[in-house]
Order: sequence, then C-alpha cells, then structure tokens
Amino acid sequence: MKHTIHRFIVLSQGTLLILLFSATLGWSQQDPLYALYLNNPLLINPAYTGINNNLTVFAGYRNQWAGFDGNPTTLNAGGHISLFQNKMAAGLVIVSDRLGENTNTQVTASYAYKIRLNAGTTLAFGMQAGFLNYKVDPSLLNLQDLTDPVFTPLNQMTPSLGAGVMVKSDKFLVGISVPRMLNGTLDLGGQPIKVYQQHYYIMGSYLFFLSERILFKPTTLLKAVQGSPLSTDLNLNLIIDRKYVAGVYTRNFSAFGVLAQVTFLDKYKLAYALEVPTNKSVGTRFVTNEIMLSMRLSALSFHDAADSGF
Repeated sequence: MKHTIHRFIVLSQGTLLILLFSATLGWSQQDPLYALYLNNPLLINPAYTGINNNLTVFAGYRNQWAGFDGNPTTLNAGGHISLFQNKMAAGLVIVSDRLGENTNTQVTASYAYKIRLNAGTTLAFGMQAGFLNYKVDPSLLNLQDLTDPVFTPLNQMTPSLGAGVMVKSDKFLVGISVPRMLNGTLDLGGQPIKVYQQHYYIMGSYLFFLSERILFKPTTLLKAVQGSPLSTDLNLNLIIDRKYVAGVYTRNFSAFGVLAQVTFLDKYKLAYALEVPTNKSVGTRFVTNEIMLSMRLSALSFHDAADSGF
C-alpha cells in the first residue's frame, strides 16, 4: 500500500520531505543523488566534458524510495563531444528532479579546455552555464488548507554557473568541482527564499590491474554543503574484460547498494544500481532503483571510442 507525502510528514519529522515545507520558508534544494555517477561524472563536474576524446550520449533515471507516493525521482539526459583535435570539448545536460510537488529542471551547456600532460594523462578545466527552473504545484498534495502561504504555487527561473577541474590518466581519475556556484534565491510573495547553496565535490578513482582480464576500481566521492555534514560515497567495482562490471557501494554508511554494468556492441553501456537505506527516515522497505544507458562513438577523425575505464 502506498503512503502519501502528507502522511509521511506526520509520521517521520526531520526527513527531507518535511524540510521542503518548513514554516520558516527557508528550505534549501540539494543536488540530485546519483549511484551511477562513475558512469557519467559530467553530472557533477563540467571538466569531464569530452575527456575521453569521443562523442558520448547518455540518459538516466533514478527512482528513490520506490513505492512511496511523491518520492524523489530524477531524469537526466545529454551528450558531450571532443573538438579541435581533442583540445576542447562541449556538452549539454538536462536534469529534471522531482520531489512531491517540487519539480526542478536544470539545463546547462558545458565547455572544457584540455591539456595533454603526457601520452596518457590529461588535465581538463571545465565551465558550465545555464538555468534552473523551480516549480511548486501544491495541487499535487492532499491539503486541507490550500490558502496556506507555505504551499504557494511557484514557477521561477534562476541562472546557473559551475566550474571544475579534472586529471585523468590510464589508471586514475581525480576531480574537484562546484556544479552550481550561484546561491539560488527566489521571490515568494515579496519574500526572498534561498533554494540552493553551493555544493563542493571531490572525486577520486583508481584502476588496479589484477590480471589481463580483471580490474579493480575503488572510488571515493566527497560532497560538502554549508550547514550539512560531509557526505561520503565509497564504491568498489570489479571489471571483467572491460565489458562486465559488478560493484558495491555505500553512502555515509546509511545506504548500501549493488550495481552492475554491461558493455555491448562495443559502444553501448547499460548500468543498473539497487540501493537500500538503513537509516530511520524511511527504513528498509523503500528501495532505490537507478538505470543509465550511454553510447560512445568516434564521430570525428581524431576521436577514440575505446573504453578508458573512466
């Protein structure tokens, strides 16, 4: 049996959902969560744009706390391409993040300048710019008092600007980024509401060659937001023949998951992650499903569609 958001607020105060409707009108929007960020770091770092010297197109979907009515869902799609003899790159990303009656849509164009440090190592600087659309539709909730100012309809846009730097080699990938450098502020009946604070990301991943066929790839992702505890993702992946991937991961040791990925027809990747929370907010009944499909192509003469491992 499905539960509704308004019932959840009564039963479990202190969760993300209740924060969105706080009486102080000071709720802050967090970046979407991704279990498959390793498949597409462009979602959190614009410096990843075209770093593998090819054309990449992707689409993904995350359904958090499946079975919970009004649960967070995230759709993302886009692509990026290496240009000018692999010295520069450009990309486009669209993300739609929904939670209850809140729908936030972000559209950003990214640019990266790449410096080849040696035969296998690239340093990339990335920027992204676009807009964020914040939409609140209280009619999606079962409210007794639709005139309550806390639940005022909203549909506004704010600019978005981000930056990042990344170093990639045949064995490692390290990146630092601030995907949204601007603090988003909207106007609700003449009263300013801060809907977003800057997020800082540090990601590191390394490839251990256990044999000619088997690779081991541990990854760490740190996320810092003012006023919130440091968030830590730990990910352990086993790669076989550069085609099959199986892994386990945890986020702050309060959510645990498994993931799998397969490469087929040499250019397509299909990945899936199943995540189970263990904290007190939703218990363990509401699992999270995430899926992503991507394609890598040699669209230009200087492109390389081979799998780099990152």
